Amino acid sequence: MKTLKTVHPRAGMLFLIFALLCGGVYTLAVTGLAQLLFPEVANGSMIEANGVKYSTLMGQQYTDDAHLWGRIMNLNVTTYKDENGKTLLFASPSNLSPASEQYAQLVAERVAKLKAADPEMGDTPVPEELVTCSGSGLDPDISPAAADYQIPRIAKASGKSKDYVHAIIETCTTGRFLGVFGEPTVNVLKVNLMLDGKIS
Repeated sequence: MKTLKTVHPRAGMLFLIFALLCGGVYTLAVTGLAQLLFPEVANGSMIEANGVKYSTLMGQQYTDDAHLWGRIMNLNVTTYKDENGKTLLFASPSNLSPASEQYAQLVAERVAKLKAADPEMGDTPVPEELVTCSGSGLDPDISPAAADYQIPRIAKASGKSKDYVHAIIETCTTGRFLGVFGEPTVNVLKVNLMLDGKIS
């Protein structure tokens, strides 16, 4: 019959072995492979423009007519503060029920705003993602249809041609993974940085 004196050392040794394997060797191996095979993605999909670094995985809020608008963001700048009292940005999805009158009114207001901003689109339905919030609250991408909907406004406000704006949108469009999975998406940040001439 095993005693505590023989069980405890073995248990401790197993704990150390698995802690080393899972916490050290495995972590280093996965990190190393990620850096080797997908360095850009592993480092946060960062791009630099005029000395400023941006992550293309985080939505950025643009509201002026000369830029592409992304999905609705629920930004909270009042709840969290750091140790120095500086306000921290926080985003979250909407907690309104899609069946509620408040939600329906909110969507209707957003649709009206987009139709007013893009009068050339007439009765063309406003793409759904432009009037709804994403699950993260900071979705960086929209569909090509949602981007194309905004071309007339962007071209008019920026003084650029519609063909030029469309070409930028196409450049910033990512197709389906392996040609099968998911849907094509347009990265809003990349489009706007290219419109500003900050990246090419």
